[in-house]
Amino acid sequence: MVRHIVTWSFKDELTEPEKVENAQKIKADLEALPKYIDGIIEIKVYTDLLPASNRSLVLNSLFASEQALNDYQSHPEHKKVSAFVGTVVKDRVCVDYEES
Repeated sequence: MVRHIVTWSFKDELTEPEKVENAQKIKADLEALPKYIDGIIEIKVYTDLLPASNRSLVLNSLFASEQALNDYQSHPEHKKVSAFVGTVVKDRVCVDYEES
C-alpha cells in the first residue's frame, strides 16, 4: 500500500470566508473520488487545523499500490479537482511512501 499525504496553503489574497468555502469544496470533491477511481483505499481531507499549523489543508490518503496512485493522479476526475485546487492555493507539499 502507498500512503499519499499532501498539504496546501491558501493564497494570501483570499478572505477567511473564501478560505472556508474553498476548503469545504476541496474536501467534498477529493473525498468523492473513490466512487470514480479504483485503488483508493481511503481518502480524508482535514480542514480544521490547529492554529500552530503552517498549512491550510491536509490530504491523507491510502492507495492499493504505487500504480493505483499513478492512476489516481492521471484520472480525469482527479485532474478536475486538482485544477480547481491550483487556483486557490499558493503552495503544495507532498509525501508518498510504502506502508506495510
